[in-house]
Amino acid sequence: MFPFAAALEERWRDVLGEFEGIRDALIPWHERKLCEQGWQVFAIYGFPQGEAIAEHVARCPVTASLVREQIPTHGAAGFSVLAPGAHILPHRGFQGDFLRCHLGLIVPEGNCALRIESETRPWQAGRVIIFDDRYEHEAWNRTAAERVVLLVDFVP
Repeated sequence: MFPFAAALEERWRDVLGEFEGIRDALIPWHERKLCEQGWQVFAIYGFPQGEAIAEHVARCPVTASLVREQIPTHGAAGFSVLAPGAHILPHRGFQGDFLRCHLGLIVPEGNCALRIESETRPWQAGRVIIFDDRYEHEAWNRTAAERVVLLVDFVP
């Protein structure tokens, strides 16, 4: 349904390689009411309109190009990291006309998943999950290792 998903999945190892190069620049997610600790991010394109963050685009040129070229209707895009034991509480996202894409980059074995309404899905390294952020959802990592995804908002 979304042709860009195959392109992201094909290049996921390149995206992972760029993530490894920006670990030092991760910052805590600002909404502490959703996750007290253990959720870090690195934005490449800003929220919600997808404005390029020049310094971050320069650090992740392959990922930035992949998003820009494959998903021309993208909004925010960047890396999202859940530390071991982190839990993003149930919430509804931004009420815009977009969907959210997660490309699994580092996914630990065990209880690490995303729940949207009544459906729960584990992430898989190299695979895309697309969902509507406006529905209630939550995420958790009840493992001993971190979970990393590339998160991209887009207008379908």
